[in-house]
Order: sequence, then C-alpha cells, then structure tokens
Amino acid sequence: MSRPTKSPTGAIARRAVLRGAGVTMALPFLQSLAAKAANNGATEYPKRFGVVFLGCGVNEDHWNSEGSGTDMKLSKSLSPLEPLKRKINVIHGLFNKGAMGLGIHPPQTGNLLTGATLQKGATIHSGVSVDQVIANHAGEETLQPSMVLACEQPITGFHESNFSLAYSSHISWQSPDSPVPNECYPSLAFDMLFDNRGSALSVSILDRVRERAARLSRKISAEDNARLDEYMTSVREVEKRVDGMRKAKANADDAAKLKSRPSWTMERPANGLPEDLREHSKLMCDLIAIAFQTDKTRVASLIISRDLSAMYYPFLEVKEGHHGASHNNNSDEYERITRFHVSQYAYLASKLDSMPEGNGTVLDNTCLMFLSNLWVGRTHNNSRLPLVLAGGLGGTLQTGRTLDYVNAGDENRKVCSLYLSLMDRFGIKLDRFGDADSRLQHI
Repeated sequence: MSRPTKSPTGAIARRAVLRGAGVTMALPFLQSLAAKAANNGATEYPKRFGVVFLGCGVNEDHWNSEGSGTDMKLSKSLSPLEPLKRKINVIHGLFNKGAMGLGIHPPQTGNLLTGATLQKGATIHSGVSVDQVIANHAGEETLQPSMVLACEQPITGFHESNFSLAYSSHISWQSPDSPVPNECYPSLAFDMLFDNRGSALSVSILDRVRERAARLSRKISAEDNARLDEYMTSVREVEKRVDGMRKAKANADDAAKLKSRPSWTMERPANGLPEDLREHSKLMCDLIAIAFQTDKTRVASLIISRDLSAMYYPFLEVKEGHHGASHNNNSDEYERITRFHVSQYAYLASKLDSMPEGNGTVLDNTCLMFLSNLWVGRTHNNSRLPLVLAGGLGGTLQTGRTLDYVNAGDENRKVCSLYLSLMDRFGIKLDRFGDADSRLQHI
C-alpha cells in the first residue's frame, strides 16, 4: 500500500492505493482510513457527475411521473426507477433552444450538453460540454479526468441536413472543434482504469496486488475488511467478463488485418464488441461504478445507443433496428426499448447506491443524469427532453421530486440553466452557458 497522498487542496486522501507489477488499484472509502483523513482536515467526499444517453427519444405515452418521495407515481417506461424514487428527480419540459429548427438528428444531438450553435459542412463546431467543464475542474484531483464510453461505434460522413454525423455520435466535447473519442471496448476501458498493460495483461490484477492487500487487511477494521473483500470480488468478476471480451477483440483485430481494415469498421460482432447489448451496457455501467467508487474519475458519460442508432434488440422481441423503431415511437416495441435503457440507468444508479461512503452512499455524492435528444421520434420533436437526475450531489440537490417546467415559458425551461445550476454545486461559477444566463428555478 502506498502512503496516503495529498490532493492539490492539501487534504489527506481517504483511499488506499495498491500497486504491483504495473497495476494501480485505488480502493473504495474505508472507515479506518477516514479517521486519519478527518484528523488531517479532509471532511468532504468528492462530488461526481455522470450522463447516460438514449438516442432517438422515448415513447411519450408512457413517460410521466407525479408526486414526490415515496408517493411518487412513475409511468411504465420509468418503472425500473421505482426502488430509487426517493433519490431521483424526474424533470419534465426542459429544452435545448440551440437544437431547434436546424433539421433532424445530428443538429438535435451535437449540442445536447453544450447548448452551442452548431456548424454545417466539413468543419464541425459545437462547444465544451458540461461534463467536460466539470472534468476540467474536478479532474485535477483524479488520475483520469473523465470516462467517455459508448456501446455503439460512431458513424462518419454527412446527414441529409448537411450536418456532420459526428454530431450524432458524440455528446462529450473537449473543445468546440473536438469531441472526446468514445471508448466502445470494455477491455480497453478496464485497462485504462487500472493502468493495465503489456505482459501483465495475462496475470490477474488481484494477484499482482495480493501481498499489499494482505498487509492492508491487517491494519483495518473487520467492517472494512468485509468491504475490501466485497470490492476485490467485484473487480475480479468484472475482470473475468472483460477477459472474454479482450479475446474477442484480439480475434477481431486478427481478422481485420487479413482484410486490411480497422476492426472497428466491421459489423458487430465481427468488430469484437458483444453481440448482446445487455452484456455490453451492464459491463460499461460496472466500470463507471468502480471508477466512481475508487475516485479514479469523477465524471463519466455512456452512450448506450447513439442518435441514428443501428442497434438491434432481439431480446426485446423488436424486429426493427433502433432508429427505424423510433419512427413508430409510441408503439409497444419502442416502449420496451425505452424501458430497457431506463433499466440500465437504474442499474448503474442502484450500483452506486449500494456503495457505502461516509454516512451515505456514492450515489448520494453523485448527480447521474439520463436524457435523450428527442421527445417524439416519429415527428423528430425535440421541444422537450426526457430527463432524470439521480443522486443528491453531496446533499446539495434535493431529491424525490417531480419537477414540471412544461408551461414555465421558454426562458424558464432551458436545459442549459440546469447545467449552470449543477456546475454551481461543483464550485464552477459561470455567467453563461450555451443559451442560458440564469439558473434553473426550484432545482
């Protein structure tokens, strides 16, 4: 175990770090180390921000909520969030003014987290997205500023609207002219998270830190030992699943070489990505959860199905691809697609809520946002955005509410006003973001 390290603010870190044979494992919050951290002036837990994105909208007939707290009533598509309803805010009626009236799909997506005015033609231009603004601020205290993950490869070229399809493929932007590359391969995301590389890939990361973990276990409480064992077991379970996907990617790379093309340009699953989206998305959620739990990063985004998605859902008994199904978005089939995406978001939120941190959980110190770029797919209507927040962001965000801005007037229902309000809670004070210069009321 390495010695506790000081953050840029001078606070002693609450987390042990295990190192061995080319791997670094940051451990979750341990009560035994918290006392030492508190004695050295570290009293707050890190705030995190995450985004889970669904392309092409929802089934608007089954997207609703009423009431608050334990009495909140959730509609069919939101039903996976039932166990979490005291820790969520379902927000109705917000919109992204900069994405209105420019055409369908790419210009409705590329500025979803930036609120910027998009540019047509060969030169892409959006803005710095809210997640990356937070990452630039909070990332100074973590090994990885942010994780930007996706379950579907980006598309290239131009849409009929003359907007680049890059806008449909990316929601995180590190600069106005450059989206953050999406990592679609779980094995690569896992290896980056644990500094896992070279010949060490053939040896379990747990085996490489076993001796140091044993030394640590003799210095911490029985409760912390149980927590450490649970964490190590969780990492091993994820590592086993990742190992299978690493082999699939290696086989795809070998096959692609024979065709003189990159493996990512091949059709799924020949490109090495899991054919079953359930397996892929759950593993990506697990990686984000581990990253947040160990404070490897405090910002993450996950595109489960991008805009203009080609994803198929045989396990939902839906014959059409995602984009095609969205053109009949008020069908039972598309409602099942919507509910599946919400269930993945609920899985990640529940995972975070199962991780103790101080007197609460990791979710209590997080804001995890679910949103889509459209409201009604069959008409490409984005006059309001489906949006849910989970987590209390360190006690700064009241939860268990339905917040309805549908009739609040356009100046009072800007999604960029929500972003300003959330950034305030990270200590980021901006006069303006996107099209908004005021904070969202009641948030």
